[in-house]
Amino acid sequence: MSKDLGPVCQNGYIVKDIETAISEWLKLGVGPWFYMENAMLDNFKYKGQPYNIEMKVALANSGDLQIELIQQTNDVPSMYHDFLNSGREGLQHIAYWTENYDEMYQHLLSQGLEVVHEGQIGGPQGRMAYFDAEHLIGTALEISELAGSKKQIFEYIKKASIGWNGSKPIRKL
Repeated sequence: MSKDLGPVCQNGYIVKDIETAISEWLKLGVGPWFYMENAMLDNFKYKGQPYNIEMKVALANSGDLQIELIQQTNDVPSMYHDFLNSGREGLQHIAYWTENYDEMYQHLLSQGLEVVHEGQIGGPQGRMAYFDAEHLIGTALEISELAGSKKQIFEYIKKASIGWNGSKPIRKL
């Protein structure tokens, strides 16, 4: 638990093959997975420049921690693309969720962290930003606005994991 940011709410993994990654997590008993085959971020910027990023995303909970799998499906610049091009696959970021997005954003900037990529998903209340924190904690640090439809979806995913019996392991979003 961070005194400034709260608990880590999500671990984000960058993968080359999302279907294989989902299968591996299912073998560990984590699920159900909520899968978006054509997830697109609105207002996406990488190092301040706008791009149209396309990706596949799958979400599941393991207790209170959300697991996110991301497979970028186009070649535009992004932290995901950088991560894979560096020869890595796996844990790329940890995320903190907040209802006070602007305050947390400014706090991290005041700590000397740099925003590398940002955008929104699920409407104007679905903002997210990735800060370069690898030199500090070994991963990127994401903040994600927890409001609107994104908050409702995240709550639904968590509830679905509680007592999950293995049925319907992959569910389309």
